[in-house]
Amino acid sequence: MTSKTFTNRKKGSLGRQQMIEVEPNVRLHVIDQGEGPAVVLIPGYPFGAGSYEYQIHALVKAGFRAIGISTRGFGLSDQPEGEYTYDVFADDIKVIMETLDLKNAFLGGHSMGGSVALHFAAKYGDEHISKLGLFSAAAPKHTKSDDYPYPLFTKAEIDRWLDLITTNRPALMDEVGGRFVLPTNTITPGIFGWLGVLGIQASPYAMVKALTSLRDEDLRDDLAKVNVPTLIMHAKEDNIAAYALAEQMHAGIKNSELITFDKSGHGSFIEEPEKFNEELIKFLRK
Repeated sequence: MTSKTFTNRKKGSLGRQQMIEVEPNVRLHVIDQGEGPAVVLIPGYPFGAGSYEYQIHALVKAGFRAIGISTRGFGLSDQPEGEYTYDVFADDIKVIMETLDLKNAFLGGHSMGGSVALHFAAKYGDEHISKLGLFSAAAPKHTKSDDYPYPLFTKAEIDRWLDLITTNRPALMDEVGGRFVLPTNTITPGIFGWLGVLGIQASPYAMVKALTSLRDEDLRDDLAKVNVPTLIMHAKEDNIAAYALAEQMHAGIKNSELITFDKSGHGSFIEEPEKFNEELIKFLRK
């Protein structure tokens, strides 16, 4: 194709960036669809932004601009060596917010993505966002300690998962998958297969580094720093991030509301997508 042909052709795309450089040699994959108020979604460990497929459809249909960000090391984003801390993830999101010139956006995250969204809100306040969403968030702390009994996992249990990543990663995916949904839910093999493909795209290196951060980081001090209205959605029978964590976040974040799910586990956005999408859009329109 000559340059003249390229110049004269009718564009088939909207020209939106799918890969955004957040630091030299590190580009993040961004799904950016629809028009209207911006809704930025951060996926949970170990998924990329594609896990929000059925939220993005609903948001675009409802008149929102849906932006899914795959964090470094996950999904279709670059997989660099280096740090995978909540601070690094939050700074990456800040660069994307600046690049896309987003203001008054909604920022939401699932599981570890909820931890990252919480840390972003605490660190950067309302500079880019006007609302926050925490979906089955593994926050403010994912491992038990003497002064914090609410999480489901001990450090030793997470250490065993870290060992599995380096010895039998499919076994880890099977184990996490077994805890991801409510056992009584009839999630189809196709949905499980789809989630498995999304998860196995992750860099093994990134999985180790990010899970180490999930094990060690403590965001309890961040709760009081959140100054935007916050939607907390969490299932009573979540077997990965305990419902007690949602209650702690609700108590610690001013101007927050807690929506409880009774027919799902850790994957409410997949197990109860109609309710999840309805509650999300209702909150966005307030």
